[in-house]
Amino acid sequence: MATISVIDYGMGNIHSVAKALQKVSDRKDKIYITSSIKEIKESSHIVFPGQGAAKSCMSNIRDNFDLNELRDVFEAKYFLGICMGLQVLMTESDEGNGEKCLNIFTGKARYLGDFQNTKLNLPHMGWNNISLKKNHHIFSNIKDKSFFYFVHSYFVDPINESEILSTTNYGCTFTSGVSRDNFVALQFHPEKSSSDGLKVLKNFITWDIS
Repeated sequence: MATISVIDYGMGNIHSVAKALQKVSDRKDKIYITSSIKEIKESSHIVFPGQGAAKSCMSNIRDNFDLNELRDVFEAKYFLGICMGLQVLMTESDEGNGEKCLNIFTGKARYLGDFQNTKLNLPHMGWNNISLKKNHHIFSNIKDKSFFYFVHSYFVDPINESEILSTTNYGCTFTSGVSRDNFVALQFHPEKSSSDGLKVLKNFITWDIS
């Protein structure tokens, strides 16, 4: 049985994520939308969704949580970051005048338009495929080059290439997923990505690295 905390810090499509998790979960699984650090500590799995700008996202996180305590909890649980929930794991973001982030993964969130060889509309919005760079339970029964739904203008650029889980091309090739130990985080939205997105969420719930 999994106890899943969908973190509510005032931003993100938390209800659609929770609804998708409920659709794929076992009846014994418990899913909470919560901003309570006590409930988050008691969960087995954490989902950290997000959307919008890095500065306002980090401001909301600081307003709701002690950052050191939050990092410690993240390190102890199965963790899934979605969209901005991926970008804020980086050391910093180039968005605006720059923003310090959670520094769980070493690297930056960068503006996609600065790296495109072919200039395409931003935000990158709609369906695109992913290239899998390593095996991971999160992508069990999902084929390479499968399509998922994206909405973003920034992408993560991790220093450690071994942490890159998947890449996607939109005028340039960018990192669309990272993983390390108990962490997995995705630029796309599995909750909006039809059957393959639901498989990703189901795989997350059943992930066991013990």
